[in-house]
Amino acid sequence: MEEFQTGEETTFVVDEISTIIKESVEGAIGGNAYTHSRVNQWTSNVVEQCLSQLAKLGKPFKYIVTCIIMQKNGAGLQTASSCFWDNSTDGSCTVRWENKSMYCIVSVFGLAL
Repeated sequence: MEEFQTGEETTFVVDEISTIIKESVEGAIGGNAYTHSRVNQWTSNVVEQCLSQLAKLGKPFKYIVTCIIMQKNGAGLQTASSCFWDNSTDGSCTVRWENKSMYCIVSVFGLAL
């Protein structure tokens, strides 16, 4: 017998993804102050934790995760993205997290299989 997936199982749910991102950033960075020598490790940890949690959802998606960590020093940062996809199944979610010394911006793109 064929398995049919409900709309919830095949939909990119932004609230669900946002929670995963926030938990991943808190777990990887938490209350640490900006330290240049630790940024590479932090970005890797955030991306890996996000991907691990996304995979555990068991949804039929391919995921792309990006992470930017920037020291709070008054410098500007502008970023943009554009996607050509199926708006009914695919989606993206970007979360800006911050503490006293840095910003962390994480984007997740989900493409249905």
